[in-house]
Amino acid sequence: MFDWLIVGAGFAGSVLAERIASRRHESVLLIDRRNHIGGNAYDCYDEAGILVHRYGPHIFHTNARSIIDYLSQFTKWRPYEHRVLSSVDGKLLPIPINLDTINRLYDLELTPEQLEEFFASRRETVEEVRTAEDVVVSTVGRELYEKFFRGYTRKQWGVDPAQLSKSVTARVPTRTNRDDRYFGDTFQNMPAGGYTRMFQRMLDNPRIKIMLQTDYREIREKIPFQQMIYTGPIDEYFDWSLGRLPYRSLRFDHETLDCEQFQPVAVVNYPQTENYTRITEYKHLTGQQSPKTSLTYEYPTDIGDPYYPVPRAENEALYKRYEALAAACSDVWFVGRLATYRYYNMDQVVGQALATFARIQQSLPATGTVQMLTQRTMLGQHSEQSPT
Repeated sequence: MFDWLIVGAGFAGSVLAERIASRRHESVLLIDRRNHIGGNAYDCYDEAGILVHRYGPHIFHTNARSIIDYLSQFTKWRPYEHRVLSSVDGKLLPIPINLDTINRLYDLELTPEQLEEFFASRRETVEEVRTAEDVVVSTVGRELYEKFFRGYTRKQWGVDPAQLSKSVTARVPTRTNRDDRYFGDTFQNMPAGGYTRMFQRMLDNPRIKIMLQTDYREIREKIPFQQMIYTGPIDEYFDWSLGRLPYRSLRFDHETLDCEQFQPVAVVNYPQTENYTRITEYKHLTGQQSPKTSLTYEYPTDIGDPYYPVPRAENEALYKRYEALAAACSDVWFVGRLATYRYYNMDQVVGQALATFARIQQSLPATGTVQMLTQRTMLGQHSEQSPT
């Protein structure tokens, strides 16, 4: 019997497997449907010898020192600040929108102070900001919304931004200076050996057994365990008894070209005419040198593995009903983007997993090996303190 069954070998499941095995000294069976660990952060070397991300670019950034310290046990870091360009009106322009974006788009020479006046003259008054569209038009106006946001968001989510939660576009800032970094976090780095290598080190513990290409629904009655951590889609866990929660998926087209560089930055967004949303060129992320370069084109779709919970009010209401069912499962812990129906960044998932482990430590007595070690320690202390 295993002390723990953990469903899903992405960040949430792997962090909790590592903590349970190393701190509680308990046995873990970690399973995943795919043929690899690492979840969507999985990376590997392609035939050209370039380290590529199979499921699109994953850029690590955070402001949380505790998360940096935790992951740094398993990897060294390569400094990298992510920069993204957007293909708009035949020009490659910085996104998030900044001073250079506007000056180059309109052939202007605005100062930061003048740019603030520019935005103010174009903003629309929105009494209550509720949707993704509201966020943008109330910040930079309708024209920039149409050029940079509406088409991209419609492709990404399959619905108009006016039908999505404000959280979708609130993630992207607007700047009046020339800062062209996509993220503003204090820590922006890539795992030096890649994400997969980091996961391998994280899970290198004899108390952790890994089973890949394994579906939880097929083994849940066959392999005994005491507690479960579930990181898959919460509606699937309950056999879709209340209905299916919508998730957005992606199709990836990978290709290698016989040239050193295809585009000036790692990611270029395409918010206007193309069917794909973005192109990623990985050598910008890894710093590798090669006469060839590898790219990924991303096509959002409703078909395939679930990647993103769709942030709409009716979906949140359905999730709340599943959350109530989950709260009644005393021996199951629901963790991660799919299990809690939240669009988390990687550092947020790590933080949620570490917080879950802290709750496990507080609420569950140690079992198995750790309990025996504790008993032996107590007996040893008693023996030393008692006169003979």
